[in-house]
Amino acid sequence: MHPNPSPTYERLREYIAKRMRMSHIYQPLMLMELLGRRSPAPAQDIARRILGEDVTQIEYYTERVKRMVGRVLSGNGITRYGDGLYSLIGAEELSDSERDALLQLCRQRLDGFREQRGEEVFAHRSRHRSPISGSVKYRVLTRARGRCECCGAHEHQRALEVDHIIPRNQGGSDDISNLQALCFRCNAGKRDTDRTDFRGVQASYGQRLEGCVFCAFEGSGRVLLENELALCIADAYPVSEGHSLVIPRRHVADGMALHQPEWNAVVELMKQRREQLSAQDVSISGWNVGLNSGETAGQTVFHAHWHLIPRREGDCELPRGGVRGVIPQKQLY
Repeated sequence: MHPNPSPTYERLREYIAKRMRMSHIYQPLMLMELLGRRSPAPAQDIARRILGEDVTQIEYYTERVKRMVGRVLSGNGITRYGDGLYSLIGAEELSDSERDALLQLCRQRLDGFREQRGEEVFAHRSRHRSPISGSVKYRVLTRARGRCECCGAHEHQRALEVDHIIPRNQGGSDDISNLQALCFRCNAGKRDTDRTDFRGVQASYGQRLEGCVFCAFEGSGRVLLENELALCIADAYPVSEGHSLVIPRRHVADGMALHQPEWNAVVELMKQRREQLSAQDVSISGWNVGLNSGETAGQTVFHAHWHLIPRREGDCELPRGGVRGVIPQKQLY
């Protein structure tokens, strides 16, 4: 190192060695990137430096640089940001040996932090201990039409991740009905801000009511299709051939009160049953899907259920209006 250290070297050395408070490894990595180059660095380049320590999505770390680490370093008078670039304040004063010494100091702080925290350093980015298969991820993203199911961002705008609605560590399964598409921002935010007691939600799925005719279908020979949270049966009083009911396993009266995984499960079975009936009967040319919620709306069995009714050409003299026919004088318009 140069026998007469520059003021910038002394300032940076003092910050790195004594004043740098680390809740993660980002600060030394950002400084190492800036010290190792002669020009200012865009956030993406700093993110790539971090990426070298943990192979994950570049967008995540770009956000960390912009929202957190860059603000901390700039707030401490270490870096400045302008025109999309970060730079070290006073970097032009540093000699090569001073840069090398500061880089080494950053590495020491980094190694010390990782030795202290161990594998927990990047535990917050370990979404899945065993990865979701590509085929399942494709189905989840296709079902979401390539958009985040929270904020609506398209996959071309922001990287999408497959999220367990009920987390695995709270008993959530890998069944597709428990999976949703979230962008990396919403997925990270869900972890930090969602305070739902998933243990209570998980327990509620086992709710059954003695004497309920629909609760009694579980495990019976009448079940046509089923998944973890719902089942499908043939309607006992069909209005058309193939008329089917899709029923959540949990006893809940109001179909609008389902948990999100149950919605997914019900929709998945309706799609499967529709495909099954369409393959069996080419005369089917339309469908009515209906939910009666409340006695005023005609509900007679107070366990939520959806009617899936195949329609055929000529099965009704005036089909126009469809479900508007629940109030006959309002059907036609």
